[in-house]
Amino acid sequence: MNDRYDGYDQQNYELVGYDEFGQPVYRQAPSYEQHANNSPTSGNPGDAAYGYGYDPYATGQQQPVPPQSYDPYGGAQQGSSGGYDPYGPAAGSGQQPRVGYHPEQQQQQQQQQAQATAYIPQQAPPAPQQQPRPAAPPEPQQQARPRQQDESEPRDYRTEQFEFVEEPDENSEDVIDWLKFTESRTERREEARRRGRNRIVALVVVLALCLAGGIGYLWSAGKLPFLSDDAAKAGGAAAAGPQNRDVIVVHLHNTKGGGTSTALLVNNTTTKQGTTVLLPNTLGVTDEEGSSTTLAKSVDADGSSGTSDSIDTLLGTDIEGTWRLDTPFLSNLVELVGNIDIDTDTDVPDPAKKGTVLVHKGKQQTLSGAPAVAYATYRAKGEAETAQLMRFGQVMQGILRKISSDPQAATTTVQTLTQIIEPPLTEKDLGAFLAKLADHAKEGDYKTALLPVQQDGSLSKAAADSVVKDVLGGTVKAPSSGDSLRVSVENATGVKARTELARVALVNGGYTYVSGGTDTAAAASSVTYADADSKQDAVEVAKTLNLPTSAVKKGETTANADVSVVLGQNYTGK
Repeated sequence: MNDRYDGYDQQNYELVGYDEFGQPVYRQAPSYEQHANNSPTSGNPGDAAYGYGYDPYATGQQQPVPPQSYDPYGGAQQGSSGGYDPYGPAAGSGQQPRVGYHPEQQQQQQQQQAQATAYIPQQAPPAPQQQPRPAAPPEPQQQARPRQQDESEPRDYRTEQFEFVEEPDENSEDVIDWLKFTESRTERREEARRRGRNRIVALVVVLALCLAGGIGYLWSAGKLPFLSDDAAKAGGAAAAGPQNRDVIVVHLHNTKGGGTSTALLVNNTTTKQGTTVLLPNTLGVTDEEGSSTTLAKSVDADGSSGTSDSIDTLLGTDIEGTWRLDTPFLSNLVELVGNIDIDTDTDVPDPAKKGTVLVHKGKQQTLSGAPAVAYATYRAKGEAETAQLMRFGQVMQGILRKISSDPQAATTTVQTLTQIIEPPLTEKDLGAFLAKLADHAKEGDYKTALLPVQQDGSLSKAAADSVVKDVLGGTVKAPSSGDSLRVSVENATGVKARTELARVALVNGGYTYVSGGTDTAAAASSVTYADADSKQDAVEVAKTLNLPTSAVKKGETTANADVSVVLGQNYTGK
């Protein structure tokens, strides 16, 4: 047969081996008769097909062949006369069969056999032929050896011929980790750049706000170079115009040594200036009955309310409240603010231990509660009252420098004193007031001034101009409805008793008497008013004192009075 075996006729063909491409090679199975004739018992030399050298593909007369071992891939064993080649030509075909052992072919065949083991098609064992079916076997060359395929022609491979093995690669994990690291590093860099930009923007905003705040502060304070002249002019205009002042009177009571010390705490909200005005105890004031008295006697007799009214009458102020500060509370206050630092002008002995010094003279002496009280109340023998009063002013300014500028914190300090505050002043009002003064003291806009008083307790014209006018209000405010007219009387008659006559006459006439002190003798009396609205009041004052109306004139009055009277030698009091 010349047709190639297609693998379906399993009864007439049997598996021999595999070719170089891994394809199975078959041959025609001998028939039952051939098997019987070629059995070893028959003595037929054809038994070589099963180990005795029989070639089933040979034609013509059968020749005996010496026995040899069968090698399906064409190799002959030792002792054989020639190697069997299943792909060789049949006997009588005119072709020479391949003989001999070829190592290269055996190695190639072994490799092909290893490849073919990946997939071996399942073949059923050939069944014995029941009926004799004579048929010529196919040509061995065409049956066993497949057609050599040209390299240029595409080969037809089947899927089962290949085996895909996925080998894990350790480098792939390293590559993935590197990509993740690179990506995260890039993200961190971008995040760092973004945070850097945000920080720069925030810094620029903060610097802009600080710059604007600093310029605003310098502008409000008038400290800008290009605005200094304009600010000075504006400040001068504000000082010359109406000003707002908050005033509280403080009475220090020495519970051990006796005596009082009085000061006015002034907060000028217009000029942003704080001042402590010290009032000597010899200052002449009028009591509730209109009689002349001193400040010290008024504090003891009339109390806080009557004294504040007398001070308002004398100085033209508007005191908002009275703060009575006993020496034990002063000591506690110094302790609460954390001690004070002041320049002391003298050594203060310790009253509890004779021969020892409690406060030393020097710059920036740190004083606690008890030493501060001792220094504020100390007056050496032969010293003027003003020396002790100045020391009290130093202690008050030192306290203001240490007290909080926050109204709530300052109020808490006042409440901690557990001191009873006299109405209408409250703890909250006092705390807020002290906080404002503390702000001025810390900024350096605070001073202490002493009100000059003459020997008779009256105010001199210089005192009225320097303290009363500049510090306490500039000019005396016009009396409101129901308030009596303030009249300042200066005695120039040379007779001291005539001052009392004038005071009694004015008080009985419903006026408020203000002592103007004494002056050198003058021939004629005068009644002076400051503005046209006060002219008629000046005329009434002249009539009350039995002075001619010709004595009334327009001019400058004292700062603490609406009308100023100078009693000349023509005044007799009758």
